[in-house]
Amino acid sequence: MNCNELQEHSRADCFLVKKPRALQWFYKGQLVKEKEEERQAGRFELFLDLLYVAIVANFSDELAEHPDGAHLAKYILIFAPAWHIWADLREIMNSYYTDDLLQRLVILWVMALLVLYANNANDADEDITAMRTTVGAYLVARFTTLNVFLVTSFAAYQHRTQARIMAGFMFVGLLITIPLFLEDISIRAKAAIVAVGIFYQEATWALTLSPWIKAKLHLTYSTAVDIAHEIDRMGAFFIIILGEFVYSIIVGNKTGIGLTSGYAKAVCTLIIAFVLNWVYSSGDGSIQATHPIRRSAWTAFGFFLLHLPLSASFLIGGHIAAASTAIEEFEDGQRWLLGGGLGVGMFCLWIYGMLYRVEGECTLFMGQTTRISMRLIIAIILVVIPESHNHLNAESFMFVIMALFAFLLIWETIGGLSRTSKFFEPWTNRNPPPEEDDREGLAGE
Repeated sequence: MNCNELQEHSRADCFLVKKPRALQWFYKGQLVKEKEEERQAGRFELFLDLLYVAIVANFSDELAEHPDGAHLAKYILIFAPAWHIWADLREIMNSYYTDDLLQRLVILWVMALLVLYANNANDADEDITAMRTTVGAYLVARFTTLNVFLVTSFAAYQHRTQARIMAGFMFVGLLITIPLFLEDISIRAKAAIVAVGIFYQEATWALTLSPWIKAKLHLTYSTAVDIAHEIDRMGAFFIIILGEFVYSIIVGNKTGIGLTSGYAKAVCTLIIAFVLNWVYSSGDGSIQATHPIRRSAWTAFGFFLLHLPLSASFLIGGHIAAASTAIEEFEDGQRWLLGGGLGVGMFCLWIYGMLYRVEGECTLFMGQTTRISMRLIIAIILVVIPESHNHLNAESFMFVIMALFAFLLIWETIGGLSRTSKFFEPWTNRNPPPEEDDREGLAGE
């Protein structure tokens, strides 16, 4: 029994292990839900997110200490598998959430494996034991989630076909990683194997849940998602990434005592993270728009697939921005990681904004293309600025980047306003209404 059930005085299911069930599905193209209420992230999903705060900090810290191409490639190759495990659990919680004993233990088990994965991944390219431990932890974690899909397919007929296809694709994906255990294979070949595995996972996930496979197999019952829950979970992971901006400007008292140059750079980092949160939360920046998940199946897939490069790039840029508080000059590699990370992230946010369908666009100051195009322009500037402004010290460089994000916020805020918008809302009804005179009623009693 959870707290909500106690507070609502409803009778909880008296089972420690509940029957797996699909929470929503399509029947002959019509959406059907087991319950009509909208779901939000559960407490144990948020607990999982806490672990990812540490995982992403660990991965980005390693890259910040060694800002070169080899470590950038390693960062991408170890971040993506961790993302895939999180995405597996997101799918399970979205489609089959029961919050029973078994499901909670699955979360704990996978988290324990993630701890093992994260503590060995950074050394996987130098130590064969670390490589085998990292790959082993990943294999067992994915095999666990694979079995959740497979077992659920026997109990929930609504998702049966696609859940089994998903499990089959995942099993083949695990077989791809077996050569990573072999010591004789070079690290470059292993990196190529991991890259193939990442692409395979993204492609097969999209294929399994796509409208194409539903039509090809003539499925009467097929998978559906709880849109509110998916938006909530993806937004939560983006907040984890932004946490890397603000966490590192505090830990270790890097800014020094008083109003220092480090403090100024910390505030610049904070403003950048604040703007990113604003821009992401506003979608395409308009007053009213249709979310990509609600717009169509293909924009929904674009929304989901976009979050891997979006998160990975902003995590890089955010950590370098936060690290600037303790340094006077950027190394060349750090400058490129900062500009490139934020630039690629802004490019993803431009695509993200274009996936929305705007309602009543003609009433806004700027159309969607004009309004969102500033994200693309700033993305290009951020990518080239490490070369064009390599003479600037860390403080000046951070001020330039912060100014770009501040301008973007002003541009999109104004461009997304209605032409009839006012700056201030009138302060009406500031005083309580006059009370009715009840003296006549009292005299008549």
